[in-house]
Amino acid sequence: MALVFVYGTLKRGQPNHKVLLDDTNGCAAFQGQGHTVEPYPLVIAGEHNIPRLLNLPGQGRCVAGEIYAVDERMLRFLDEFEGCPDMYQRTSLRVVVLQWEGAPSALQETPAAGRTVQCFVYSTATYPPEWVHLPYHDSYDSQGKHGLPYNPRENR
Repeated sequence: MALVFVYGTLKRGQPNHKVLLDDTNGCAAFQGQGHTVEPYPLVIAGEHNIPRLLNLPGQGRCVAGEIYAVDERMLRFLDEFEGCPDMYQRTSLRVVVLQWEGAPSALQETPAAGRTVQCFVYSTATYPPEWVHLPYHDSYDSQGKHGLPYNPRENR
C-alpha cells in the first residue's frame, strides 16, 4: 500500500471523491488529515476551475488535504485519472499529520498528530506562467468562497 495526499476534487465531499470509493478502481482507505510540510501554490485554474498544486516547493501556503492508503491498482487508476504524466505528475512530499484514523496495519507505525509521513501527490510542473500569479489557497472546496465552481468531467 502507498500513501496518497489529496487536496482537491478527490477529497471527501468533493465532486470526484466517488472514484476513491469505487472498488473496481482498486482499494483506497482514508487514513487521516494533514497539510504539506512545505508551502506550495494551490491555485484554481483553467476553463474548468481545476485545483492545481504547482510544483514550486517553498512558495505559496501549506496545503490541507486528506491522506489515503491505496493499493497498486488504485495508484495506476489515479495516474490515468489525473492524466499523469501530462496533466499532473505524481511526486512525493512530506505531510504533517493533523488527525490519524487509519489502522496500524496501513503503515509500520501509526503516526501521531504532528508527525510527518511521506505521500505521493499529483502536482503540476508544467503550466502557463500566469498561473503563478493566481490567488494561492491553503485548502480547496469546489463550492468555496473563491467563487470558482469546479466544472465536473461529465459536464464538459
